[in-house]
Amino acid sequence: MTYFLGLTGGIATGKSTASNFFKKQGIPVIDSDLIAHQQLSKRNVIEKLSQLFGNMILTSSGQIDRKKLGAIVFNDKNSLAKLNAELHPLICQQIKLKIAEYERIGCPFVVLDAPLLYELKLDKVCNAVLVISLNFELQKKRLKERNNLSDLEAEKRIYSQLPLEIKKNYANYVIENDHSVEILENKLATLLKNIRR
Repeated sequence: MTYFLGLTGGIATGKSTASNFFKKQGIPVIDSDLIAHQQLSKRNVIEKLSQLFGNMILTSSGQIDRKKLGAIVFNDKNSLAKLNAELHPLICQQIKLKIAEYERIGCPFVVLDAPLLYELKLDKVCNAVLVISLNFELQKKRLKERNNLSDLEAEKRIYSQLPLEIKKNYANYVIENDHSVEILENKLATLLKNIRR
C-alpha cells in the first residue's frame, strides 16, 4: 500500500525547497509544475493556447513564452480561468497515471507536489496533506526578489491562488517556513519520522 503525502503551499513559501528535501531522502516526488511545463511544450497545447491568447505568447521558435503568458493570465481572471480549463484536466490525467504506476510497483512512500492541490481536488488521492506556510509580507518579499516583480505583480500572483489560511485549515500538517532552509529541513525530517512510525 503506497502512502501519498500531498505537498502544497503558496507561491514562494518554500514548497520547492521542501520537495527537494524529500528527493534527497530518496523519496519519489510527483511534480505537478514539471508536468505543467511538459504539457506547455506539446504541439496541440501550444496551438490551442495561441488560438486563445494570440501569437504574442509564442517565442520566435514557436514555444510558449511563459513570462508573456503569465503577464496576461495574472492580470485577468477570465484569461486565467481559460488557461486552467485547458491545462488542469491534462495535468490531473498525468498525475493519476503516475499515482497508478507507483501503486502498481508497490512504492511505499510518494510525495505529490502540487501548488493547486486543493483547487484540483488532488487532496482526495492523498493519505495526508502538508502545507508549507509563510506570513504574507515575507511571502511577497521572497516572490518579488525571486521573480523580479513589482509589489502589485507579486500581490496579483499571490491572490490568484487559494488563500494560505484556507489551505492550512484543510491540511493534516502545517510547517511555517519563516527561518532558514536548515530549520525548514529539520522540521521536515521530524515530520517524516513521525509519519513513518
